[in-house]
Order: sequence, then structure tokens, then C-alpha cells
Amino acid sequence: MAEGDDEDNTLRTLVFRLHDSTPRVVREVLLERGWEEFDEQQQNETKWNLQWRNSSFRTSDHDNVKPWQRLNHHPRTAQMTKKDCLARHLKRMKGIYGPSYYEFSPVVFILPNNYSHFLAEYTKEKCNKKSSYWICKPTDMSRGRGIFIFQDIKDLAYDSTVIVQKYITNPLLISGYKFDLRIYVCVTCFCPLTIYVYQEGLVRFATEKFNLSSLDNIFAHLTNTSINKYSTSYTADKERVGSGCKWTFGQFRSYLRSLEVDDVLLWQRIYNIVTMTLLSIAPSIPQYPNCFELFGFDILIDDTLKPWLLEVNYSPAMSLDCPNDFTVKKSLINDIIDLLNYKSSDFQSDSINTAPGPLHGSGQQTYCKCDNISQSSRELKHYNSLKTSQLKENYEQLATSRSAPYKTSRLDNDNETQVAPKEESGMFCNCNSVKKSLLDHHDDIANKGMISYGKTSMSPRKTVTSRLRERLNMPQRLVVSKLPSVLSTTKAKTRVNCIVNTARWRSSDYTLFPLYYISDIDQMPPARVGDFLLVFPFNQASLLASKNGTDVKIIIQEISKIMQKISMPIKAA
Repeated sequence: MAEGDDEDNTLRTLVFRLHDSTPRVVREVLLERGWEEFDEQQQNETKWNLQWRNSSFRTSDHDNVKPWQRLNHHPRTAQMTKKDCLARHLKRMKGIYGPSYYEFSPVVFILPNNYSHFLAEYTKEKCNKKSSYWICKPTDMSRGRGIFIFQDIKDLAYDSTVIVQKYITNPLLISGYKFDLRIYVCVTCFCPLTIYVYQEGLVRFATEKFNLSSLDNIFAHLTNTSINKYSTSYTADKERVGSGCKWTFGQFRSYLRSLEVDDVLLWQRIYNIVTMTLLSIAPSIPQYPNCFELFGFDILIDDTLKPWLLEVNYSPAMSLDCPNDFTVKKSLINDIIDLLNYKSSDFQSDSINTAPGPLHGSGQQTYCKCDNISQSSRELKHYNSLKTSQLKENYEQLATSRSAPYKTSRLDNDNETQVAPKEESGMFCNCNSVKKSLLDHHDDIANKGMISYGKTSMSPRKTVTSRLRERLNMPQRLVVSKLPSVLSTTKAKTRVNCIVNTARWRSSDYTLFPLYYISDIDQMPPARVGDFLLVFPFNQASLLASKNGTDVKIIIQEISKIMQKISMPIKAA
């Protein structure tokens, strides 16, 4: 929590809002931390700080989020968690950047669309007398349902869209039992991309020994707990594994050390898989603030210690089935809450200007960060006192000169749409030093053409086409007021004509970083929060490459440099 707030500020308890499908452990952890649960009958619709659900949020939920609120999903991330979509993204990235960087996923075909390609590959291996095994997974199912392994194409049967992957026949075994790793990954921001990997996790075991001669035995080939808990061997004390079907990462690391395995390169490869996978979708995720997301990456390790990505899970299971679940998942939720970077201002939403209008609307509502609320208020008052009279005069002229409200032109996915701005604009400042942050970025904002105010003189009402034409002919450096554009939006009671540059998917009204950002602007995020380890950005070059449009090529080059540094001592040994 930020320090330096006024002592007379009355703090209130943080409030969480859960949906019916939310895991029980989330509620338990929040209550243990002193949070209150949202009461729809007693509390205002916006008086909550965290909303958590297993399914995705509507666009309107993201549009209307307030400065003190967090949502546990980014928009459009299902394109990575659906098996067929993930396969397409990784195939595209492999074609662009080469197979050497994206060779961590087994060969995959999407059926029925790619059936002819699969048949050609199957026939080719049959002619070469290779003993190939394949695993079939429905794209719209989870928890191991509908999965089967086959060797003969005659055994392939499906009634919906499925993916068929090369089955990894040489997994690393522990006392004969197959296992995979559930890696918990939290993405706090997609632009700039910010990835944390939880240092604890779960090793999930099959409950019967691996055997390629019994492909129908799901308890020997699948590691899903939802399946293996029904095995007769689940409660048995299995060799080395013990009872149940889960280890913690701590137990797994101890096992590797007992075999004198240097796992530094292994974990770095896993972090690279996480980063490269998220890079495949990062440019297409809309830039909404106040979002975070927890993913479950399933990684299989083969007997050469090479990690393979099996799939990425949306809203990974948080059920508490065994003591290791309690150990890992309760601490995980606690550290996620710490990662959300709540400030003292988030306790005081009643005192914040809650002017109507969505946070992401086409109006000029701007939010930025501040650790010291009282200091930021004094800075704002100082700036406002300089320009209040001038702004008021301009706005009054604008109100009297136009009988109809202006509209903002916005380009969204190459379609022209007109969006009416809200009548009022709210502002909540969230920067370490308002004056320094705003003045430092003033020239940047002008150069990028973030906001250009329209003339207040009498003129014919401009159409969408004319606005776009003006935008195309606009000079690189716009003439803006000496007052930073962030501050010029305060208490605007009239609708202001402005042109806003658009992102790839939707327009962004933010001149600074998103409100929910856990470090200062242009600085590396914290290297560690609880047991969450920052894996991206990992240096200044990767931070810069992910800020203004993700430069995947530079990021891949930086990853290669790290891998070379790690690999050299291992080869020398």
C-alpha cells in the first residue's frame, strides 16, 4: 500500500465480487485477508475492488471498469487456450520465425480441416515403417475428457473438431510413472507484456505405470487429476511417488538434485516456452487496463530433459483435492492478490470522482497512477489553477457555438464507427510524481498525436470521412496546449471534439501506461512478488521491444542470447 496519504482519509475494507463458478479457495483466501464480499442488495454496483469468474467478461465489463477495480481475465485470451487456436498460432509463428524457435510443441493437425495433411503424414511414416503413436483431443473439452491414443488410423473416430498430435513416446518417468508439470503463469499486462511464473506448482502423475502396449489404459497415459482420482491405485502407496497423484515443485526439484541433474537449463527452457507462446497472441489482445490473468501451462518433459508444451488452460482448476493442493493453491491466490498492486486510494472509492462514463469510452477520461494521493492532489490543483479560467472560457465558447454534440471518429478493425463521447470526464491520478511524469511525456504525446483538440470557431459539422481525411493529412507534430493533455480533461462539462489514434483492435484513450501496472513508467517490473518470478521482460531490451507494438524478432534474439550464456557452462562441464 502507498504511504503518505492524509491521516484523515477514512479507509474502508476491500470488497470482492465472485461468480457462482469461482473456486472456493479464492473466497477463503480473500476472507482470511480481511476482505468483504460484495452484497448486491446493500452496496452500489461499482463498490467492489476485485471481480473473479471462471468465464470471460463481456466487453462492457472491461469498458466500465473503474480505477479501483480489477478483473481476472484479459479479453480474447481464449485464442490461446482453445487447442485448435493454439495450434494455429504456434504454426503461424513457426512459419514466420523458423522451427528452431517454435519446436516445443508436437506435430499437430486440426481435424476435419487438415485431414488430408494428417493422412499424408500418417502414410509417409507408415511407408518408412516408423512406429508412430497419435493422441486425439476434442478442442472444446477439458479435464482429459474425450482423449484417446491410437496407432492405427482405423481407430480414429470423432464427431466434433479435434486435434491430433504426435504422441510423445519417451516421457521422463519417475519409478515408471508418467507425469507432467502444471505451471501457473500470471500475465498482468499485454502491452507492455509482463509475465510472472509461480515458483511453486504441481507435478501431476498417472497412477499406473507407463506402457505403450496398453493404449486404452487412461490411468497410465493421462495425468489429469480429474481422471486419476478414480483409479484403484490412487490411494495406494506407489513406489517413490507415494499415495495420490501430485507432487509440489519443491519435491520435484529435490528429486532432480538426488539424481545430480542441473535443472537451470530445463527451467529456462520452460520459461522460454511460456514467453514464446504468449508472444503469439500478445499483439492481438486489446489494451485494457486493470486486468490480470492466471493461466495453467501443461509441460511434459521427455527422457532427454526437453520440455514440451501440451496445452494452455483457461482458469486452471483450483479445487483442493489433496494436501499438496492446499500448499500450492492457497499461497498462489495470496501472491496473486499481492501482485494486483492495490493502493490506499483503492480503499477510498467513495471519495473518488465517479463521474458517469466508461473507463474506456471515447471521451477524454484519463487515468494514471500515483503512490502519494495527497501529493498528486496538490500537483493537480497547482496545474488546474494555472489554466482553469482559460479552459472554462474555451469550453463555454464551444458549448454556445455548437447546438449538436460532437462525435469522435474511431477506426476499429478497418471499419468506420461513430461513438458519442460521455458528457463528463473523470480523472484519477496514479503517478509517483505527477509533474515529472506528465512533463517528461508531454513531447512524446504531442509527437504521437494522441489527442488533438478541435477548433471552437463556427464551422460546418464535420463528417467521419472528413475527420479521417484530416487525420491522414495531419502533420507529425501537433500543436497542443502547454498544459499536458492529461490535465486538460478535468471537469469538462461539454463534449469536446477530439481525434484519438487507434490501436489495432480498438481505440485507446490512455496517454500513459494502463492504470493497473505494478511498476513505474519505463521501469522494469519487480523481479519477484511472493513466489511469482518475473520472466518477461527480462532486460531493458526486451522491455523496450514489448512497449510500442511487440517486436517479436528482437525478443527472440534476446532470448537466444540468454540461452547461449546458460548453455556454455553446461557444455564446458
